[in-house]
Amino acid sequence: MAIEKRQEFEKKKEFEFRGIKLEELKAMDIREIAKYLDARARRSLLRHFDIVEKFVAKCRKTDANKQIKTSLRDLLIVPQLVGYTIAIHNGKEFTPVKIEGDMIGHRLGEFAMTRRPVKHGAPGIGATKSSASMSVK
Repeated sequence: MAIEKRQEFEKKKEFEFRGIKLEELKAMDIREIAKYLDARARRSLLRHFDIVEKFVAKCRKTDANKQIKTSLRDLLIVPQLVGYTIAIHNGKEFTPVKIEGDMIGHRLGEFAMTRRPVKHGAPGIGATKSSASMSVK
């Protein structure tokens, strides 16, 4: 009994967004998908649906294994983009990001950080009181 429940739990659950399966979402029009997004994302998508449609069309033209470079950091992730690898510009370089179902409704820029954590090196001479009396050698 316990083993059966465990096997049932370990089965990979099919992805759903607000109760709708991914295949159904991919079949929908972009304006229909907007109904299931939160308010800010919905308004943005409805205002700029033409840009999103052009980008989705560009993704469909390219090979699924090939990276698609873009600097559209404010572009909303829609279900049609799931499965593609998109290289997002972070100001210096293109960061490859594999689009997954959990990313729907977010923006591309959220997954390509523009700042890196500071990594400090060793302190220089005079940086601490003990190193002030050290020789320059």
